[in-house]
Amino acid sequence: MKQIAQYQDGRLELQDVPLPTAPPGGILVRLTHSVISVGTEKMKVEQARMNLLQKARARPDQVRKVLDTARTLGWRAALEKVRNRLEIPSPLGYSAAGVVEAVDPANTRFRVGDRVAIGGAECAFHAEYAAVPDMLAARVPDEVENWQAAYATIASISLQAVRQLQPTLGERVLVVGQGLVGLLVTAFLRASGARVMALDVAPARRGLAQAMGAEKVVIAGQQDLRQEVRSWTEGYGVDAAVLAASATTNAPTEQALEVLRDRGRVVVVGKTKVDLPWEYAFGKEIEVRFSRSYGPGRYDAAYEWAGADYPIGYVRWTEQRNFEACLQLMKTGDLNITALTTRRAPFSQALQVYQHLMGEGAATEAGVILEYGDAPRNTTPRLTLVQADARQAAHPTSADTTQSPIIRHVAQLGQLDGPVSRVDVIGAGNFARTMLLPHLKDRVPLGTVVNNTALSANHVRNKFGFARVATSYERILSDEVKAAVLIATRHNLHASLVVAALAANRHVFVEKPLCLTRGELTEIEATLAGSSGSVQVGFNRRFSGAATELRKILRETPGPKTASFRVMAGALEPTSWFANYAESGGRVLGEACHFFDFFCFLFESQPVRVSAQTVWPPAGRLPFPDSVTAQVEFADGSCGQLVYSAEGDSSWPKEICTVFGAGITAEIHNFQKLVVHRQRRRVSKDFEGKGHAQQMAAWTAFLRGAGPHPLPFEEARRSTLLAFAAVEAIQQGRTIDVGA
Repeated sequence: MKQIAQYQDGRLELQDVPLPTAPPGGILVRLTHSVISVGTEKMKVEQARMNLLQKARARPDQVRKVLDTARTLGWRAALEKVRNRLEIPSPLGYSAAGVVEAVDPANTRFRVGDRVAIGGAECAFHAEYAAVPDMLAARVPDEVENWQAAYATIASISLQAVRQLQPTLGERVLVVGQGLVGLLVTAFLRASGARVMALDVAPARRGLAQAMGAEKVVIAGQQDLRQEVRSWTEGYGVDAAVLAASATTNAPTEQALEVLRDRGRVVVVGKTKVDLPWEYAFGKEIEVRFSRSYGPGRYDAAYEWAGADYPIGYVRWTEQRNFEACLQLMKTGDLNITALTTRRAPFSQALQVYQHLMGEGAATEAGVILEYGDAPRNTTPRLTLVQADARQAAHPTSADTTQSPIIRHVAQLGQLDGPVSRVDVIGAGNFARTMLLPHLKDRVPLGTVVNNTALSANHVRNKFGFARVATSYERILSDEVKAAVLIATRHNLHASLVVAALAANRHVFVEKPLCLTRGELTEIEATLAGSSGSVQVGFNRRFSGAATELRKILRETPGPKTASFRVMAGALEPTSWFANYAESGGRVLGEACHFFDFFCFLFESQPVRVSAQTVWPPAGRLPFPDSVTAQVEFADGSCGQLVYSAEGDSSWPKEICTVFGAGITAEIHNFQKLVVHRQRRRVSKDFEGKGHAQQMAAWTAFLRGAGPHPLPFEEARRSTLLAFAAVEAIQQGRTIDVGA
């Protein structure tokens, strides 16, 4: 299919990309129309055209992240990470309509052939097909045409702003900015019984604003807003104002506050600067509200992607119900979409349309429709995304867990009897693009890259030289060939993907963690026992130069050792996917497993028992451990202490490991430096990287038949069991035996 791609230098392309796959519970839609949000998309393209210095000034938060990466991984890795982000193309579009082409088995609301309005900047792109979750789609009434329904998402943004304002019949409202969102706000206010004054800088907007219901239109620079409001309101001032303008100055905010009446209200929906002058905000006791996108449910992954609807008795207007309300107003004729639409063009001419909008067209255009005509229908067999196994096996206690006959049956793999034919990759996010794929390229043949986002998958194919690209994984496992699979998806998908790959007799590399439950681990063990494939987990730190050098030294040191690993991980943003426990498994299983594995690697001994506690009790927005302290006892008498903290200052090194042994003290700083104190001498040695390159080199050597398997499954299994035991120690408030 074809899709619009925007690059970070501002270039736009119409690319051929793989067909998307309906998400769990969602639908695949063949688009007939999509709407260009002129103001929003023009701003995105202009920001992309900024040079690096301008981008840094615009996003100081991203600059801080780059500096943190440089401090922990070095400047080379930080620059590579930035380069990867800047070169990846971005999709455009978020409001469209079309016909349902395929339905995931978990969806019960839609049928193939239904006409739907769809939304979401993560899925409703300008493309011939879109894969959207159930909650970001609404059925189109018979009386509404698809080109009209394509406005539903953008209209919902405006409707939500009006809901935040809560206008009453007869109130006089100033709408600042008559772009697409501002014009729709004007229409909804008029439909609610409010009287509207529209303000814009472009004279061409006057007729559009009047057509959408503005009683009075003021053109800044040509008319005096203060005098116009004075005349229109008998000197009182407007009851409320909606800031729907896009501005980098505070002028729109100051204009609105100046003409508000005493105790007036302001709702901010546009991306404009909002500094509240004290003399207006305090003097008039102004109430200010912000309106966030399409309505309640927006940015809530549980609502949008997991289908957890809000009960109507508690949340009357969710984003989906706002979609439906907008479509109903189109049906009754109360929302005049025809008056709003200034241009309709075939999708094949999309690049010319954008070129027009980047110039003088932005001032004269409002609603711009892309028409897909007879987009080619999907003739490929329907594929579904892998879903996390819903079966949650009971977690046996460590005391009941013994080494199974299946695991004893799995011998450590030696060298292969010949090279694999190819490596397929499932999941190609920024981590995979930065840390893993560069070390696969030119080492082994690359087959298919699978990624949910078609544009990203297409970019990765071209950059790294994959033969094929896809958005669903099943087909790559159906070939009866000697091949390998690298899995770098979100954590909740790891276990089911590993099982599927092993069942197809593939050699598997899976990023940590291996799995999220003991039940999943048992299923992986059983599948591995009957497979000719193998499993390697992305415990990269044990492969780093600093780690291998330190273990070599510790092997020459008699007796047990003590290690303290301090990790200053930083606070976890509640909006991060990692904060979704169902997807990540939390920080103990998802991140701390690295350091438990590192202890096992250093000591080369079996962990016996573990005690652990959280520093802050899990409560509030993150109801799971974010900061953890754990102590692990090993069979040889060694002890490992992990302090994994979300608290601290970012100037402190992210990772420091200190080891004490007979006559020796050693310390690793961010895996960039190893310092050894021995016989009253201090020796320091520098290294680069945290072992990703070395681990991938060892794995690809194994795949070529040129070396042994670099990380036997039994060792990865042992580290995984230790992480499970640490979680149970936190949950039960006692020391837990790790078991075999």
